[in-house]
Amino acid sequence: MTFVLIVITAVTAGWALAARRLERGHVRAPVVLVLAGVGTGVFTHSQIAVTLNSEIAQHVAEVILAVLLFVDATELPGGRLFGNHPGAAARTLLVALPLSLAAVVTLGTLMLPDLPAVVLLIIACIIVPTDFAPAETLVRDTRIPARVRDVLNVESGYNDGIISPVFLFALVLAGSTSQAHTPLQALGTAVPFAAKALVVGAALGSLLAWLMITADRRQWMTGQSRRVLVLVTPLLVYTVTVAAGGNGFVAAFVCGIAFRYVRQTPARRHETRGADPTDFRLVEDTSSIMTMCMWFFFGNAAVLALTDGLHVPTVLLCLAALTVVRIAPILLAFLGSDFTRGERLMIGSLGPRGTTSIVFGLLAFNALPDGPAADTALYAMTITVLASVLLHGLASTPLARLLTTAGPATTASPEQVR
Repeated sequence: MTFVLIVITAVTAGWALAARRLERGHVRAPVVLVLAGVGTGVFTHSQIAVTLNSEIAQHVAEVILAVLLFVDATELPGGRLFGNHPGAAARTLLVALPLSLAAVVTLGTLMLPDLPAVVLLIIACIIVPTDFAPAETLVRDTRIPARVRDVLNVESGYNDGIISPVFLFALVLAGSTSQAHTPLQALGTAVPFAAKALVVGAALGSLLAWLMITADRRQWMTGQSRRVLVLVTPLLVYTVTVAAGGNGFVAAFVCGIAFRYVRQTPARRHETRGADPTDFRLVEDTSSIMTMCMWFFFGNAAVLALTDGLHVPTVLLCLAALTVVRIAPILLAFLGSDFTRGERLMIGSLGPRGTTSIVFGLLAFNALPDGPAADTALYAMTITVLASVLLHGLASTPLARLLTTAGPATTASPEQVR
């Protein structure tokens, strides 16, 4: 473990020293950390297996996911709950997302008939959520219409929070944390967890934001103390919810929505200044460091998962999830909308996978019993993210150029989004 920490910190320091120069060549932190993870994995294969499949690794992944969910929920384009185009965001999250999950499970029953449906649902939760960590330039590319970028931002911020209760329900049903053997038994475990999470997340998120506003008015806080409060908020909510027997992931996500909403209320009422963007800088930087660690372990996982070579059915399922299983539900969900054909193709095609898939994959690998189910979950995560890095990361610029010629785009403000 000491050796792993040395490698992670040394490589991160090296990246930090040359970050601007590397980014000029479109080499970003995820690529650097993945290469470091692969290199470490080649020389310390047996140690990696122990590191990835351990209780410590599982708890670390859980904390990282909680912080990521909180950060995603607070990064709302324009400060609005569903961005500047809520109808389109709702189509993506509430129609296309469930259709994609169902399509992966359906295809999985044909391609991987030896796996039970609940394991296929876990795999779907791993390989379907989008994340723009490996392709940040796509949502800053002004050749892509602003409303397309807005929808993609909202989707990438919210889909992991929406999928996480489904993912945990499937883990319970698969027997990883309970003796549930039927969907009703699993729901009997998952629903109370989710209910407690909703209450604790909304209550603590709103309370801490209100206390922050009150303390600000009385000038009790410093810039540093505000940043520290924002950082500890998801950690506090997650631990309190878990201690109360609730779903810490859902709580962290709901907390982020409530915290940002209450924090922005005074600005809308012109009572005092709104949320200072610098208040979130510490938690965002911490989240970035955590993300780098996950990309390093992804490199390790890639070596571990690909040791036995390619499993063609799983590879085909992952490639389908990145392409047709992504594009077809988007096209169906946007029937009747005012989005052009080109814009719909952009939303469907620009769906990179990243940190969320890595964290879900590592959690499934740890939580599922050792055997084909756990191995396939890790393998599917690895193939999907690797293929996405090639398709949406390294090929992001030509892909954006190609999609902008697929059809006419509606006039949109060239505002930048995250």
